[in-house]
Amino acid sequence: MKRHPIYRYLLTLIVSAAHSFAQAPALTQAQLNAKAKAENVPEIPFDSAPNFLKLPPGLYLGEGIGVATNSKGHIFVYTRSQATRLFEFDQKGNYAREIGEGLYGFAFAHAVRVDPQDNIWAVDEGTNMVIKFNPEGRPVLLLGRRPEAIEGVPQPPVPAGSIPPAEPYVFNRPTDVAWDAAGNIFVSDGYGNSRVVKYDKDGRFLKSVGTRGSAPGQLNLPHTIAADAKGNIYVGDRSNSRIQVFDNNLEFKAIYDQVGAPWAICITPGPTQYLYSSDAYPGRIYKLSLDGKVLGWLGKSGRQPKQFGWIHEMACPSPNVLYVAELLNWRVQKLVLHA
Repeated sequence: MKRHPIYRYLLTLIVSAAHSFAQAPALTQAQLNAKAKAENVPEIPFDSAPNFLKLPPGLYLGEGIGVATNSKGHIFVYTRSQATRLFEFDQKGNYAREIGEGLYGFAFAHAVRVDPQDNIWAVDEGTNMVIKFNPEGRPVLLLGRRPEAIEGVPQPPVPAGSIPPAEPYVFNRPTDVAWDAAGNIFVSDGYGNSRVVKYDKDGRFLKSVGTRGSAPGQLNLPHTIAADAKGNIYVGDRSNSRIQVFDNNLEFKAIYDQVGAPWAICITPGPTQYLYSSDAYPGRIYKLSLDGKVLGWLGKSGRQPKQFGWIHEMACPSPNVLYVAELLNWRVQKLVLHA
């Protein structure tokens, strides 16, 4: 019986996804139970505005996967609901618009970031793409490529342990993106390749670092990434329960392993920058100086305001204001810290 092309296409996606999950590093029980090593640091008091975002009637957030802010204070939320969708809200939380509705590059959201020029970047784990939108919401740069549907029966998965070498312009479930002052692009390429890739501002490949492992410079699910004002790159090495720091040329510099498994990190602007890192277990956010000193912590697991259900991405537009997107609680909270 001849099957409809859409059936073959869906079957291809299912087999491809199963292969990717088989190759991806699973969190071990030891990693799930990993405790933050930060001791004798103060708890930071804070307030929360859990219903800060105001959606139109009949429109709802699904899983809170990504959150970012631009220079005007607008908030961008990348969500997994009935479909992958990207919403913009104004600085007061009022709904403004949807970006990229029905876009070919949207399938399984992972992160959204906004660069210093207010371009919006969506990292889609399902299509293996990083998409740059200009401030008006039109795609202007594409990195990676969505796998095509194929005719016939898909080939069986590659046996475990024989992952082919990563290619310069091909991602395997990427997770996040960052930039330096020159506009160079850094992508954490994430579940399948366990590496960080550097491109120039026009998307030309420059360098990559990382293979799967636990030695310094190796990565095991780089889940989140950020850059400081000097161009140093901070990578949330989630399954290794540590943050690794690289210089602008992706040379290894340091390891911060005091704050559990970093699901999301962000770095504040300004002359004195701070690094925030979230740990899903036990639902805490840690505040660090850029040299790795833990300055304080806040939050705990739960479903109430000021509690968190797997923070998947954070935005920190100032040292004492955070936006956190929660995967389990299907929401974004605005946090105001009392330093």
